[in-house]
Order: sequence, then C-alpha cells, then structure tokens
Amino acid sequence: MRAALKLKGVAFEERMHDLANGHQNLPAFRALNPAGAVPALEGGTPEPLTQSLAILEWLEESYPNTPLLPPDAAGRARVRAMFLLAAADTHPLAVPRVQKRLAAQFGADATAGREWAAHWYREGLTAYEALLPEGATRCHNETLSLADLALASHLIGAVRFGVDMSAFVRVAAVGASLFKLPEIESSHPRHQAGAIAT
Repeated sequence: MRAALKLKGVAFEERMHDLANGHQNLPAFRALNPAGAVPALEGGTPEPLTQSLAILEWLEESYPNTPLLPPDAAGRARVRAMFLLAAADTHPLAVPRVQKRLAAQFGADATAGREWAAHWYREGLTAYEALLPEGATRCHNETLSLADLALASHLIGAVRFGVDMSAFVRVAAVGASLFKLPEIESSHPRHQAGAIAT
C-alpha cells in the first residue's frame, strides 16, 4: 500500500498497529475495520477502505497517473491474478491470527507456525517462478504493476519465514530490480516506525 501511494504521489500519514499483540481487537481499530485486519485507508471516501485489492483499485481509479494496471483487459486480468497469488493465496495463511489459531487449536509451536508459513510462501514463489519469463525485471510486460507490488511484499514474507530462495532465480531477479526503486525500498517494513527486527 505504501509503495502504491508513493508511486502515485499521494500524500499520506501512516499509523502503525501492533497486530502481534492484538491491537486489531481494540474497539477503536474495529471501528476502522470490523474485520480487524490491515490495511485500511481513511480519507477521500465516506468510510474507510479495507482490503488491499479494493484500496489499490480505488487508488488506480482515483489517481490514474502512474498506472499500475495495464491498458488491456487480458493484461489487467493477468496482473490481478498475480497480485492475488500473494494477497489471497499466501499472505492470509501466515498472518498473526492464523498463527495464533494454529497454536491454540492444534498446539503448533513457533517452529511449526514458521514452517507452516514458509510452506505457503514457497508454494506462491513456485507459481511466480513459473509465470515470470526468463530475464524479466517486472511481472508483466516489463511495466511496473500491482503484481510487482504484491511480489515485493511476498518476498519480504518469504525471507521473514526463512524460505530458501535458491530455486527461485526469476523471482529473485525481479525482486532485486523492484527493490532498487526508492518507492518500494522505502516501503519495506524494516524502514517503518516500530519495525520488528527479523
């Protein structure tokens, strides 16, 4: 989200929420997002926007400069599919509420939770590796898109959970290119207030 806002030149003020310690369950946060999840975007709409893709689509329509979706329908579908590979098929399986449920319901310790998350990140990386053409520096047609923002986030998660990246040569090449962009590099969680060392 941060990278998209920066790429589109949208001024924003960020508020951090400690999900690991349950701040998403506080009444003030639930008033912002009843689902108790991030991200949420306030301002510009009658009520806060939630869900990454919905927010990004709103940004795309409201700030068409620096487009992050291709002009053609097939390209947009491909980019959305690649975005959802990370945002829907992988990331939700590794968030704190899932980790806590694994521990509470199935007795998964921290190591098991980490292995669970790493498994799903590997699955996503395997799909990305198959989708990316050899020599690519972007996910789709060498043009920065929502798919690239999702892949950058996916790579951060994969590293966090200790995924061996050696099998993902194409993914690593695209990732290296993406993190050279100041809007993406400066949006990395390690640069955010209250970042947790990993």
